[in-house]
Amino acid sequence: MAAAAELFSNRKFWAHRFGIAPELPMSREEMDVLGWDSCDIILVTGDAYIDHPSFGMALIGRLLESQGFRVGIISQPDWLSADDFRQLGKPNLFFGVTGGNMDSMVNRYTSDRRIRTNDAYTADGEGGKRPDRCVVPYSQRCREAYKGVPIIIGGIEASLRRIAHYDYWSEKVRRSVIMDSKADILVFGNGERQVVEIAHRLARNEDVKDIIDIRGTAVVIKHGHREGWWEKDSTSVDTPGKLNPPMDPYQMKTAASCDEEKPKDKMADGAQVIHFKRAEIKDKKHTVVRLPAYQMVKDDKVLYAHTSRILHLETNPGNAFALVQQHGERDVWLNPPPIPLTTEEMDGVFDLPYSRVPHKQYGDKNIPAFEMIRFSVNIMRGCFGGCTFCSITEHEGRIIQSRSEDSIIREVEAIRDTAPGFTGVISDLGGPTANMYRLACNDKKIEESCRRLSCVYPSICKNLGTDHTPLINLYKRARALPGIKKILIASGLRYDLAVLSPEYVKELVTHHVGGYLKIAPEHTEEGPLDQMMKPGIGTYDAFKAMFDKYSKEAGKEQYLIPYFIAAHPGTNDKDMMNLAIWLKKNGFRADQVQAYLPSPMSAAAAMYHSGKNTLSKVKRRGGDITVPKGIKVRRLHKAFLRYHDPENWPMLREALQKMGRADLIGNGKKHLIPTWQPAGTGDKGEGKRVRYSSHNKAGKSFATQHVRSNSAKSKPAKRRRR
Repeated sequence: MAAAAELFSNRKFWAHRFGIAPELPMSREEMDVLGWDSCDIILVTGDAYIDHPSFGMALIGRLLESQGFRVGIISQPDWLSADDFRQLGKPNLFFGVTGGNMDSMVNRYTSDRRIRTNDAYTADGEGGKRPDRCVVPYSQRCREAYKGVPIIIGGIEASLRRIAHYDYWSEKVRRSVIMDSKADILVFGNGERQVVEIAHRLARNEDVKDIIDIRGTAVVIKHGHREGWWEKDSTSVDTPGKLNPPMDPYQMKTAASCDEEKPKDKMADGAQVIHFKRAEIKDKKHTVVRLPAYQMVKDDKVLYAHTSRILHLETNPGNAFALVQQHGERDVWLNPPPIPLTTEEMDGVFDLPYSRVPHKQYGDKNIPAFEMIRFSVNIMRGCFGGCTFCSITEHEGRIIQSRSEDSIIREVEAIRDTAPGFTGVISDLGGPTANMYRLACNDKKIEESCRRLSCVYPSICKNLGTDHTPLINLYKRARALPGIKKILIASGLRYDLAVLSPEYVKELVTHHVGGYLKIAPEHTEEGPLDQMMKPGIGTYDAFKAMFDKYSKEAGKEQYLIPYFIAAHPGTNDKDMMNLAIWLKKNGFRADQVQAYLPSPMSAAAAMYHSGKNTLSKVKRRGGDITVPKGIKVRRLHKAFLRYHDPENWPMLREALQKMGRADLIGNGKKHLIPTWQPAGTGDKGEGKRVRYSSHNKAGKSFATQHVRSNSAKSKPAKRRRR
């Protein structure tokens, strides 16, 4: 893997003499108090400003401050005019624009495309404080406010929209967000290295148009061949020939790719095996893969799936090529992913002088997202799970970046000593995943050359280090601190890794569960689990057995709360029915259920849009999967998850009849839903209780409805007198 300059190695910008701000300013009055006549960098964000490392604008802002720059914040501006974008004056170096901690469309809309009335990242949870796809209008207003000022976009919204991408809300393929926003540079992934280098290069009076070579950035250049680069054409779905197949643009190895075993020259039956040697890349550092153009993928779903697969296979910083995609007369050029931060660099970022509270302008207003994380500690970033529906891997990468134990303990102590309202309970000690802390490939060379989409699917790679000892030691040290009553673990737990360490499960269950532990098996059936790249339900059963065992040994009554997804690509009605049967058999009644939402650029979103399995080579013929689309089928799949809700029973009865499973309708324990309908529920029998009857045979329709009054016993009608 290429070496990267140490994050804090740059000479500080001259403005460092102004010192550290108690909180980054949001007004000219605050700038005056600090003695600033201007800001060097202004960050525009769709979230309320909370000076806490869990919030991107605070982390990047404090990091730039540590480099000597004066950083101001414009939070949730009115995007209908440029006035709010002028409130801190003209930045000397650039505007940094982010949608916030969430993609604005995911933040604003439900999976059924209904607009949300609240926003967890806004004071008092008020909805409507950010526009759709807010990176675009924010960038346009910045340009309108001060022409000629460079605009750098980043954060998860820009990161996941860096190439042509399927947009679930408009049901079309949209251009790269750098094209629509007309930004100068797009920063993707964790942006510390990129933003620091951009800031220092602009401070040295480099033209922003010349800053096109930074890893983890995308830029727009003139369409055509770039001098000094060798272009690898992957603009079409490959059709292998008989003797000399074209180079496979995917270059993906199997799950056993790390094995040292050489291929044999003869099969068991004596047949000769011909080995084709892949053409050598002329210069790996100066090789770019040309993706199918936006104009092609917007109308060709198979090409879109092909493009998505290439993108996901070019995400390892150790071996990824640059990518380029034509948009009209211009090219969007994506440099290889950024080099992950070292432990020392992670410590430096999280040890910066955050106030850890919302900006004072919010007063006593409640910001729900802050309430969730105010007593939590982020110990790592990244995820090698590769779940196709998740955006963590696409944004943060597969290589785990961990803080040191000392740095984490310092933050726990800072919360204990300074956080208002702290009662001694740390609400979470985790990150994107609870138990990937310090886990990594056992061989750096293998890690740098690996092209697997997941280290744990279809099975855990034999080269993956799964030792949970560093995490166990961290838990023990943190819970032993004076003044700390409890350390809870609330992050997503990879139970397929946890079962490999009984000692970890015992520590977790004995000391770090507050009665309930949420985990995410996501489904029980092989079809959807394969498309999710998740382990089978048997792994959940193994973890539950360990969880129950250690809970009993600790003398605690504790429960697992499993999460499941409805309507994921690869799921059919039978899969959801079987999941509902499993839920009832195991006594689970979900209060809230999650319907799959295709997030931009995720592998599952490509499956949803194209109907193709992108986990194997994409072909014109074959590789088709079931995709539950449309309100009716999505609601049915959600209804199966909430089989116990009477409002869903009419829909489920109708579906079970069509599926030939009317035997699941009845009033016994073996039945999924009853034959009767409570008064005032469902779409029939309003105000009355309805009992449906049938012979409970597959394929039989419910020909009879028995209607009775709400009273327990109906009185006989009095005989009318003549």
